Amino acid sequence: MSIHIVALGSECPGGVGPGEEIMGQGQLQGGLLWSYLGHGALVGPCDLESSMHNPAFMEYSSLVFGDVTVVVRDCPSWDLLDSDWASVRKVLEQADILVIKYSVTDKLAFQQVRNGYAPRLRPLLRHWGVPVILVAVGARLNDEGPPCTCPLCASDWSSCVPHSEGLQLSRDLGATYLELPSLNHVFVGRYFGSVLEYFMIQCLKHKAKERPDKRRGNKVNDLRPPHLEQPARLPPIRVEESSFSQDMQWLLERGVQFADVAFYAGDSGKELGWAHAAVLCAVSPYFRQLLLGPKTRERPQSRCVCRERDGGPNSLLSNWDGAIIDDMPRSEAHSTGRLSRLVVKDPLLCMCLWETLMFIYRGAWEWDHLQEALEEKLKNTLAAAQLIERIRSLIGKEKITTEEEKQEYIVGPRDTPSARAAQLGPQTLVNLFNSPLYSDVIFMVQGSVLPAHRAVLVARCDVMAAMFSGKYAEARSRVVPIHGVSSDTFLSFLEYLYTDSCCPASVLQAMAVLVCAEMYQVKRLQHLCEVCVCAYLQSMPSRELSSTGISVIRLLRRAKCHNAEQLYIWLLHFIANNYLIFSHKPDFLELSEEEREQVERLRWPSRGYLQELSEYQQRRRKLRKSRCIVM
Repeated sequence: MSIHIVALGSECPGGVGPGEEIMGQGQLQGGLLWSYLGHGALVGPCDLESSMHNPAFMEYSSLVFGDVTVVVRDCPSWDLLDSDWASVRKVLEQADILVIKYSVTDKLAFQQVRNGYAPRLRPLLRHWGVPVILVAVGARLNDEGPPCTCPLCASDWSSCVPHSEGLQLSRDLGATYLELPSLNHVFVGRYFGSVLEYFMIQCLKHKAKERPDKRRGNKVNDLRPPHLEQPARLPPIRVEESSFSQDMQWLLERGVQFADVAFYAGDSGKELGWAHAAVLCAVSPYFRQLLLGPKTRERPQSRCVCRERDGGPNSLLSNWDGAIIDDMPRSEAHSTGRLSRLVVKDPLLCMCLWETLMFIYRGAWEWDHLQEALEEKLKNTLAAAQLIERIRSLIGKEKITTEEEKQEYIVGPRDTPSARAAQLGPQTLVNLFNSPLYSDVIFMVQGSVLPAHRAVLVARCDVMAAMFSGKYAEARSRVVPIHGVSSDTFLSFLEYLYTDSCCPASVLQAMAVLVCAEMYQVKRLQHLCEVCVCAYLQSMPSRELSSTGISVIRLLRRAKCHNAEQLYIWLLHFIANNYLIFSHKPDFLELSEEEREQVERLRWPSRGYLQELSEYQQRRRKLRKSRCIVM
């Protein structure tokens, strides 16, 4: 039997340009496939007719597995695909294995392959079902210095091909991705050779099934390598659904203690409800202008004809249909601070003020629910549509001009994930994050001043609710010192409370936020940090895992210490799946006896497979020696 391998691309930086000599034997002997085949490779044309019509392909052959002929056609120039695509396609049709090579220090050539030639090869490879090996050769610039602890390091992306781009290209082509820092016998023989031998064995099995009439008396071919099972799947990290809307609804319903805005009916003076200025100002620019204070307050600008004719704030409030709210003098006897009294002059809004406030507090994006609630309350579809129009003006929506915008203006945007992300949703309080606007508490963390709002903190965190609502010093003090947490970590914690999202910059930062979340008993944030830690570690290639300064064993200890049970179990499985990397590190001995037993039980590859592989290699060597003696 014979195996035909086609190699495209150059493992050397710069490659081969148009008009240059394709490849000499001296350069060939330093290549990837020649290094793997060793001294037994012979340069010369093959018996296929297409080889004579493709002088750009350097052809050589060798013997593997005793009597299997491997024919290699190596072409480092991608320009051949444009100059003689028909003959190249014939060569690719005869290939059993395709090897694509590139240098990690030649980003221009890689981009040419990814953007120009990979889209042409992809449909052909899917049709033929040829196994593809994508090999990145060379060391990146930042690999020469001390190892970077950030999995998203991009210090040399301007000149080198990052790992993520090579991995994405392999996924697009359906290829097996390898990185070889150099072409020595360790990387070529152990890493590249093992993958290539696997595909050659599969190819031989496929050809043997297609030709059952051939005699199979070779004992070397009768030996079957041991089957390597796939590593166990890592356990998933489960994160609770967001409770942001429910927390803000709770604040509206029960957070009267921290309310600083009171609504009154314009005709009767009856109290209609309470709200929080910080939330109203974050959602509505009208409230923001209305409640800023007597010195800087500006009335909302009206686009109606009557205001342009009269031109004063009194005419705006008296004549403008959208003039819904007016303010009254604040009570100086209010013990909790400044109290704003707002008079609701629109009768429809007076009837549906609670539904409107609930809509604003829950994120100002549930337009369908708002319309249903208003129609049920008013029993009039036209009146509900008029009130929705005024609510849109209240929260700063622009006037519609097209028919599609008119439909969306009346019924609101569609309730889809993309629409939620585009609308306010959990981003309603993003303008309040780390902002002094209506701030009533200041956290002092390592000399940094972090303004916050008690109403938001009480609604989003139970520990904060107990701290500011009970008989503690924090409930009466405007300045609250925070100890044992860095300013960046506490700022990330506050960011989650305001935006319901968490994006730590590194594994260590994610662990620090996890500890802070455990301190304040915010379970969802703790689980989000666990997901971030798992994502960062899982994105690291094996070479970076072996050289990184991050101790996964110590992360395991911290996860157990701070009740991160899901992360603790995940890290145990992660260590077991990368047993050959972590078992050689000194901190591996820090595992407890129970943990080490669990890692040994889950380790990949297993002891049994390594033992079978060793026996298989010994039998192959003995059979080869006996064959040589007979010959």
